Amino acid sequence: MKMRQALLKTIGTAAAILTIGGVWATQVRAQATERTKVVFWNEMTGPAQQKLNDFVKEFNQSQTKYQVVSQFEGNYNEAVQKILNTHGTDASPAVFQSMDISTSQIYHSGYTTPVQKFVDQDHYDIDKISPVARAFYSEKGKLLSMPFNTSQPVLYYNATLLKKYHITPPPTDPSYSDITRVATQLYQRSHQKVKGLSVEIYGWLFEQFMANSGESMANQADGHNGTPTKVNFDTPGAIKAMKWVQENLKSGALMNFGSGSSASANEMAAFLSGKLGIFLQSSADISQLTAGTKDKLGITYYPHPDGQKANGVAIGGASIWISNDKPATVQRGSWEFIKFLMKPENQAQWQAATGYLALNKDSQQEKVLQELYQKVPAAKVPSEQLSKTKPDETNSGVFLQGLIQERTLTQTAMDQIYNGSNIKNSLQQAEDAMNNYIKSNNQANGVK
Repeated sequence: MKMRQALLKTIGTAAAILTIGGVWATQVRAQATERTKVVFWNEMTGPAQQKLNDFVKEFNQSQTKYQVVSQFEGNYNEAVQKILNTHGTDASPAVFQSMDISTSQIYHSGYTTPVQKFVDQDHYDIDKISPVARAFYSEKGKLLSMPFNTSQPVLYYNATLLKKYHITPPPTDPSYSDITRVATQLYQRSHQKVKGLSVEIYGWLFEQFMANSGESMANQADGHNGTPTKVNFDTPGAIKAMKWVQENLKSGALMNFGSGSSASANEMAAFLSGKLGIFLQSSADISQLTAGTKDKLGITYYPHPDGQKANGVAIGGASIWISNDKPATVQRGSWEFIKFLMKPENQAQWQAATGYLALNKDSQQEKVLQELYQKVPAAKVPSEQLSKTKPDETNSGVFLQGLIQERTLTQTAMDQIYNGSNIKNSLQQAEDAMNNYIKSNNQANGVK
């Protein structure tokens, strides 16, 4: 009898445990089901995609209210079209990444909720985020989207090659003449085996020459004070930059790799193989450069005209937007995810893993970045350039619809100039074509 009672007691206890376990499992499933789903579209690949996926996983594990679902949507141009075409449908994302030159296009679509709304609601300390990066994605002082994968153009040089040929490296904040000296010496002392310099035919770099000269490309303060009605390409700063390029081409010190993805790849390959000493490109290339060669890497700020203080350059990359076609709870979840990404520890990890710049000022004190700077001292230079730059009307990006068209036209002009054509005439032709485009686009959109 006692054995039977003991057995029944054991069975009862087991049943109770199973019941409790079943209830607990049901509750867990219910909590997971009750989470607000936040679909996040992005265009990251390689190490950046992996790190972004890590952030999504960490955010989902850090709380129980929201479930971010990350979806890769191809390249930037493909993603922009998908965003515009799916808005207002169940297929549209709650939060999405979009490239820098689509900023005006996304804003004028009317499809987003400015992140400024949530900044104000939460009294979020936006001053912690780089003012240069914020200025690029703002309109009349209102932050439209949160800058995320951000880079600035910098100058890279092979410090090992310079030491080999007994050449004094350029200063951290170089003028055009400073770079010409190093490039010419390297070309001559290597008996023309090493090209001294390369400046890719790239509209982004052309824009930076103007920004660092303190010049606006478009009127209305580069579009930040209103819709631009015209552009100006043949400014004194633009002409000085193109003369500098032509002078170095004429001496043989500058190698012209052309334009496009193949130009970038060939330029990078030449630098990593020791056939090229200096080139201008995105700060996001640091990881690839340090992994691709044993030579010591040198980095400086973007060069500026002689006799003129550097005004500072704008950023590149992409930002994160919140769609306005989703319920308030989903939009709030999107903002919470953005805040998570912008934490100093996460921004520091982002820079160390990808080469993109940490935008939270407190990130510079994080261990992972301190270790990176100790290993590669030059890696600190882009962050210093970013923090040193004071945003103004000329270095906060061009808020203009049709920037893809602008870059096509300026690259055509650069190609002509690199091949010896008259600088002012080439720039004027590109300017006239762009102004015709702007006029037609504004008329189509009812802008006078």
